[in-house]
Amino acid sequence: MRLDKGQIEVVDDKVAEILRKKTGQERLEMVWDSWNFFYRVVVASLKNSHPEWTQEQIQKEIARRVLYGTK
Repeated sequence: MRLDKGQIEVVDDKVAEILRKKTGQERLEMVWDSWNFFYRVVVASLKNSHPEWTQEQIQKEIARRVLYGTK
């Protein structure tokens, strides 16, 4: 389901409580792990969709998606 542009997402209270108990290092590790997962999935998808692309083309597409989204 797509959110309205004006809609604000709110973190569940239980999730917020868990995150508050984590150290800064633990939260950074969660972000880093999420980034690595995103990166691996997007690289695999791009290689599957565009087997002829070079590593440079894949990197440019990832940068484009991070900066501007997938549209």
